[in-house]
Amino acid sequence: MKLYGLKNCDTCRKARKSLNECGVSVECVDLREEGVPESTLRRFYEAFGDQLLNRRSTTWRSLGEDERSSDPLALMAVYPALIKRPVIEKAGGRLYLGWSREVRKALLD
Repeated sequence: MKLYGLKNCDTCRKARKSLNECGVSVECVDLREEGVPESTLRRFYEAFGDQLLNRRSTTWRSLGEDERSSDPLALMAVYPALIKRPVIEKAGGRLYLGWSREVRKALLD
């Protein structure tokens, strides 16, 4: 399983810890340090649409109106912290967004 997020993100840490405690092997990809290939970002956006863009982040609030109205994929490529976290890729390519009760149930049951 791959977990795409930020190493300092509390939600990503909780997800990683819970998955590890259940014996799930997790490869962590830090979006800020490693970046995210354009093809991967496009795949995430196709799966989640506008839900992928984290409009509650500090980074989003610091952007001007012109930047906010630009292409979401371009914004997330420049500012990886704008990607809602974590994005979890299960073996077989199935994608999950966030660490909600539904995601936990799907991955840990």
